[in-house]
Amino acid sequence: MKFKFALMLGSAYALSAMPAMAQAPAEEPGSDEIVVTGKYTIDNKIDTATGLGLSVQETPQSVSIMTSQRILDQNLISVKDVIVNSVGVSANEVDDVRNSFFARGFEIRNTQVDGVPAAWTLAGGNGETSIDVSIYERVEIVRGATGLLSGAGDPSASVNLVRKHADATELTGYASASIGSWNTWRLSADVSGALTSDGRVRARAVGRYEEGDFYMDIQHRKKWVLYGVIEADLTDSTLVRAGISHQDTKPKGASWGALPTFYTDGTLTDLPRSQATAADWTYWNSTNQNIFATVRQGFGDRWNLTVNYNRLRNTGDTQLLYMYGGVDKATGTLESSNPYKSKGVSTQNSIDAQLKGEFTLFGRDHEVVLGALYSELKRHTDNFVAPYTENNPAWGTGLNSWATNTPFIGQKGLPFPEPVWGTTPVRNEQERIEQTGYYGALRMNVADPLKIIVGGRLASWNQKGFAWSGTSDYGDDNVFIPYVGALYDITPNHRVYASYTKIFQPQNLRDRNLNLLDPLDGNAYEIGLKSSFFNDALQTSVALFRIEQDNVGITDGEPIAVPGTNPVQPYRAAQGVTSKGFEVEVTGQPLEGWNVNASYSQFKAEDANNVAANPDQPRKLLKIFTTYDLPGFLEGLTVGGGVNYRSKSYSDGTNPYLFDADGDPVPFRFQQKGYTLVSLMARYSVTEQLQIQGNLENLFDKKYYSQTGSFSQYRYGAPRNFTVSANYKF
Repeated sequence: MKFKFALMLGSAYALSAMPAMAQAPAEEPGSDEIVVTGKYTIDNKIDTATGLGLSVQETPQSVSIMTSQRILDQNLISVKDVIVNSVGVSANEVDDVRNSFFARGFEIRNTQVDGVPAAWTLAGGNGETSIDVSIYERVEIVRGATGLLSGAGDPSASVNLVRKHADATELTGYASASIGSWNTWRLSADVSGALTSDGRVRARAVGRYEEGDFYMDIQHRKKWVLYGVIEADLTDSTLVRAGISHQDTKPKGASWGALPTFYTDGTLTDLPRSQATAADWTYWNSTNQNIFATVRQGFGDRWNLTVNYNRLRNTGDTQLLYMYGGVDKATGTLESSNPYKSKGVSTQNSIDAQLKGEFTLFGRDHEVVLGALYSELKRHTDNFVAPYTENNPAWGTGLNSWATNTPFIGQKGLPFPEPVWGTTPVRNEQERIEQTGYYGALRMNVADPLKIIVGGRLASWNQKGFAWSGTSDYGDDNVFIPYVGALYDITPNHRVYASYTKIFQPQNLRDRNLNLLDPLDGNAYEIGLKSSFFNDALQTSVALFRIEQDNVGITDGEPIAVPGTNPVQPYRAAQGVTSKGFEVEVTGQPLEGWNVNASYSQFKAEDANNVAANPDQPRKLLKIFTTYDLPGFLEGLTVGGGVNYRSKSYSDGTNPYLFDADGDPVPFRFQQKGYTLVSLMARYSVTEQLQIQGNLENLFDKKYYSQTGSFSQYRYGAPRNFTVSANYKF
């Protein structure tokens, strides 16, 4: 690994010796001039990692930006779409709504909206991972631990969703329409401009409506999104911003869980991708609402104070059918069922303040940030219990079990009658999560080429209440999370960096005795090289990381039956888990009109006994996407495409229908081999305002699993699909 990293550093350093014609002269350190950048790069300052307002090149961690141009080119619609196409990140599709994201071998649980920490329900059960990205200007992903700003810090990554702001003083925007596979159609609009003649008060509105079917049988989806924001320059140094976003998603015929792995004779199922485990009465509705306000006050040219209020309200309204067990080959029936109806609400209120600025000491300028956050989240879920019975269609005479041996093979939607739901709500989950944090960071300009960042956060995180499996009472107070980073300019265009931070993350995982695991505890180290070429239009990064953790939750066998509720997946607390690897990214414009993002990431994660940690996550990811504006008589035509490679992954369990000599289920490994997905796009400018675009995903119609082994189930990824859109800009 050290040799590989030295080789990459050497290769990148060699680029600095290229002739002057290969890259434009860089500005001297400290210059305020904004250089021209490629459409896949930004010159904005970001707060996601340190809060200091540093550029990507100035941040001593791996940072990737999914810009609005990239989102448009790849026709990315949801948060999940964006993250799946980002550097070093993989996803598990739990079912039709829930998704889990991973980086460097660990789950991503830190999200922010405009830099303010936001809490999601488990795997996005209230639709958080399906939030539409039309309301966001870009998505920032910082890999590695980010506890300095997010408090409880996972060592995987943090995702910051940056809202669209009302910064236009002239009327501008776009309207678009699209059609695509599975009878999907979409209408979108984005309009912004000034409300006063002097441009001091501005507004922006975004809307989208989407409707269509799905590659799985009987599912039909509807979604609408509205977003509005008003900004006002009360004085030359005072900015006030307030807004609201609201998304309503209604998938009918939604599946809870995935497809059964085994026939009852112990052989493996190989079901069609269109097979659903839903009935026509199932749905999984969700709403996602965000109300926010910001006041930013400048003090002279070097200091400003920002205060944010943020309210997130996510709700779920479900009527679902969970099918599990084995499939009988002779009858085509599936063994067991669990009808489920619920209503849940998760509301988070947070307020934070951040003071940042510059000061002069020993003849040099230095930057500092001080901040504080208070956040309270309350959530609950009520269940409307279906009666236990086998007496279909009477539903209610006798209390034995839910329906068994439901017709499954060849069914387009399961012939499972809707139960007569209970009318008295049973509260299965009620929790309150309180988080406070006080943090600060100092960027010291030690010398022209050397910058050192030191900081820390005093974090408290506590959860109280109960959930399905029992009490939910855990957390910790006044945990200090240090952060140290250093950057050194080898040349004006090549910068090496190193960073360290501590990992602290309470977790709601239980062992086989249903006891909560202790919080995650550990350290994260990273070194790397960041370079820029062609006047910052092309940027490259190489990162080498090492993560050390204790109390990492590792799946421990099959789910445990808990009377009166769903089975609980047990975990064991693995000690000495180490993840180490590297990431390489190239993004920007090597030539005018040619946009590219290419990345490769690789890691190895094992516990102290050399047992692989989270093997259901691929160890190697290669992601490339590029577009090119054709010249000459083809001017106006843009062509592009992408390649996403994911190495093998697996999960270990047992085959419940085959037994060894001692009568125990035999071990079984569910493995997804490495696979590659290819995409194509083309866009033609009919006029300066009107563009027609086509996107084709999974060009070779690769059949692959998007989830393996969870609860002895699997799920297929989407087959080949297309979208054709028209976009009018004004």
